[in-house]
Amino acid sequence: MTTPARDTLRFESLRIDHPIDGVAELVLIGPGKGNTMGPAFWRELPLAIASIEADDAVRAFVVRGEGAHFSFGLDLNAMVPAFTQVIGSPALGPMRLEAMAEPLQAAFDAIFRCAKPSVAAVSGWCIGGGVELVCACDLRVASADARFALREVKVGMVADLGGIQRLPHIVGEGVAREMALTGDPLDAQQALAARLVNAVHPDPQAAIEAARGLAARIAANSPLVLAGIKQVMNARLHAEVDAAMRAAARLNGSLFQSDDFREAIDAFRDKREPVFRGR
Repeated sequence: MTTPARDTLRFESLRIDHPIDGVAELVLIGPGKGNTMGPAFWRELPLAIASIEADDAVRAFVVRGEGAHFSFGLDLNAMVPAFTQVIGSPALGPMRLEAMAEPLQAAFDAIFRCAKPSVAAVSGWCIGGGVELVCACDLRVASADARFALREVKVGMVADLGGIQRLPHIVGEGVAREMALTGDPLDAQQALAARLVNAVHPDPQAAIEAARGLAARIAANSPLVLAGIKQVMNARLHAEVDAAMRAAARLNGSLFQSDDFREAIDAFRDKREPVFRGR
């Protein structure tokens, strides 16, 4: 795949900045409210990571959201039409969902597998796919107003983009299971205590500056060694995470046939709490 030159890249859902020497900044810009992740995001993220990886002037990068929030996660309004291809097909649903999930999983996996280290700077809400994205990053810092929540359980889904697969390796089984099973948020101090983030800073700008500084300290080291460290540390996770993501996608293909999933989608559209009946 040919990667466009730095000055020719134009994205709808992302922006690549270069705030300091050696460091790129991948900024989530929507277009949905709260930098939600719709079709453009899933199409553009692998291209953006490929561009960063191909840029010899970049040795590390920061990932952040534009505005008050990191990301509200999956753009359900934009993705529901795709989900309808799976609903009502018990035989084909799991296979269709697995095929649908594969490019989404690959988008976050591109960050995880990138030879250049990444630092997420999180402010405001980081929900669902947002948590799964930051789990694919190497390091995370937050501002005091940050909130992290795996909300998939609230919309009748199992997180299948690497969140519940990578999260236990970061925070441990207990915290990961509590987040996944309840959908309840962690605030910034709870995230720090759980080691989901490396540091908490007073405000969003301070978190961004800290992430840039951390990325710059990383970028001062040999890019060959940085790539080697990532390769070695990631090796123990690759097979486990890949198998678990495939299993979660297949399971969602079955769960999408349930009355509970239809209730979750109806509740989301009606802006009310879902009532699940286990069928």
